[in-house]
Amino acid sequence: MNDTRTLRQPVVVDFASTTYARIKPVPVTAVELQGDFWGKRFETVRKATLPSQWDLLESTNRLNNFRRVFGEYDGPFEGLFFNDSDLYKWLEAASWLVARGPDAELEKRIEEGIELIERAQEEDGYIDTYFSVDRRDEKWENLRDLHEMYVGGHLIQAAVAHHRATGKTRLLNIAVRFADMLCKRFGPASDGKVEAIDGHEEIEMALIELARETGHTRYIELARFFIKARGHGLLKGGRFGDAYFQDDVPFDQMEALAGHAVRALYMACGITDLYLETGEEGLLPRLETLWDRLTANRMYITGGVGARHDGEAIGADYELPNSQAYTETCAAIGSMMWCHRMLAATGDARYVDLFEWTLYNGMLPGWSLDGRGYYYVNPLENDGSHRRQDWYYCACCPPNVARTIASLPGYVYGTDAASLYVHLYLDSDAKVDVAGKTVAISQRTQYPWDGAIDISIDADATFGLKLRIPGWSREHAALTSREGQAEAGSRVTLSVNGAAVDATPDANGYVTIERAWKSGDRVRLDLPMSVRVWQTHPKVADNRGRVALSRGPVLYCIEQADMKGIDLDEVYVDPARVAANWEPALLNGVVALKGAAERRAIDSAWEGELYRPFGNPRGDVSATPIDLLAIPYFAWHNRESGPMKVWMNYREA
Repeated sequence: MNDTRTLRQPVVVDFASTTYARIKPVPVTAVELQGDFWGKRFETVRKATLPSQWDLLESTNRLNNFRRVFGEYDGPFEGLFFNDSDLYKWLEAASWLVARGPDAELEKRIEEGIELIERAQEEDGYIDTYFSVDRRDEKWENLRDLHEMYVGGHLIQAAVAHHRATGKTRLLNIAVRFADMLCKRFGPASDGKVEAIDGHEEIEMALIELARETGHTRYIELARFFIKARGHGLLKGGRFGDAYFQDDVPFDQMEALAGHAVRALYMACGITDLYLETGEEGLLPRLETLWDRLTANRMYITGGVGARHDGEAIGADYELPNSQAYTETCAAIGSMMWCHRMLAATGDARYVDLFEWTLYNGMLPGWSLDGRGYYYVNPLENDGSHRRQDWYYCACCPPNVARTIASLPGYVYGTDAASLYVHLYLDSDAKVDVAGKTVAISQRTQYPWDGAIDISIDADATFGLKLRIPGWSREHAALTSREGQAEAGSRVTLSVNGAAVDATPDANGYVTIERAWKSGDRVRLDLPMSVRVWQTHPKVADNRGRVALSRGPVLYCIEQADMKGIDLDEVYVDPARVAANWEPALLNGVVALKGAAERRAIDSAWEGELYRPFGNPRGDVSATPIDLLAIPYFAWHNRESGPMKVWMNYREA
């Protein structure tokens, strides 16, 4: 391929020609994020996150590892064996940004990165700087642990993004050479190829995306081979066991996602992509079963996945410790990626519900408000020792966050043959092709702080506008209906040009307004945003007698910074006495939850004792009224270090 500019639509995952996708994506460039929440965060990625990450790629010798391959750096390989993927994810993020318009500095860095990759690629298409100099004889010898295909998968995804964003083929050519090398080497033994799989899933969805971009179905066939070969013990799981690598049973026999959380979720993404391309019988029902089991038994209230530090793994059912939660930021992103694909496959808004919830409460905590700090691990309770870092020796999460935020505009809307879907509520302006017409659509809203969304349509066209009624709002409406509550603000309301419209969602969670739209039409959606109180299944030991608080799509926590001198273990909250307050000077402006609580100091008679016979006198319990202030969980540890809790002791009324 020549480095021409045959520009493709810059969509994150291209379902446009996918037979089994019920909802098609919109380009990243179709939507301009506005407002104080996402508009400013999007600019933070451009101005702070990506520039600082590039500097860190340089200062930590990620880039020198490439120069070392072609002789411009004579030091040793530095960092982890899969460091190359940090550059690839950075390039993907930067590509989504330059798709929106010229950015001289970013474009310069992108070209520098591509130059390094191109010069480091070997004659046969192989590229992995960990192996290319002094470990050449070890290539493909340890696929279980050393991630060669995982790294290559991120190269492919970066190349596809760059091609869609710019029309240039230089990086895509590199990815095609790598993928063609895989096709020649790996596959059924009956074809004279090596039957093997990578220990870390990623290559499967990357190959399918490359097939979508190039039209070459051989990449889908190789992805299918990798998916079908998994589950037969090829990796010989070592101390973690085959289940850790999702290699213990074939997919069609899998009862629950288990093992390394990111691997499991990336596997699910690849299999969903295979279904979307082929419609293969049995794949979608099994995917739905695994999603149901994960969300009902093994997922944190944040949307985070991964209970165990040992192996970064998903725990057993109800194994959800708070202070020891691993919940890697990359796992939250993997869940969002899977939800996006499952939405396309089913049209069911429950997948967007989890995408949105995880965006705010699972992924966003992994990124500091200034755009330069990150969490790899996201506990739901901490003693103050956990702190964001500007980088990690294993730095998979920071550039993963960058590519997720940079591509966020591509997740806001979707289309089918006759409808425009509004998946996410974000202050924004967009132009979307619907049923052969270009529709300008704007959202003016303070969401997630306020449930009022004003939508304006600028088009003369007939189509169905499908508005997602968020799951948290649907559940609230059902609860208030059962309890006979009909006070103002307790129900979802909807109007078009001031006239009320039925806001009852369909079985898929969307309410449809079908009409001949005229320029200047206005839609108003109001979602109730009262404080919600959560409890946990009784088998989750850490949360017995505790509650968590949320409002809209945002989960809350209490932090020592707001409750000076108080042991958070001694705080008892009365949820009925908590109310929302806009705090413009707090954490760049947030809605906080304020109210009355109680401090129950531990009986001083326990001093020096760990155990005592049950029933012995314990002395007086010191109960003192205190003021509660809860902040969004995503914003914790953006001021000072100190204890934090999501799940709070419950004070009985």
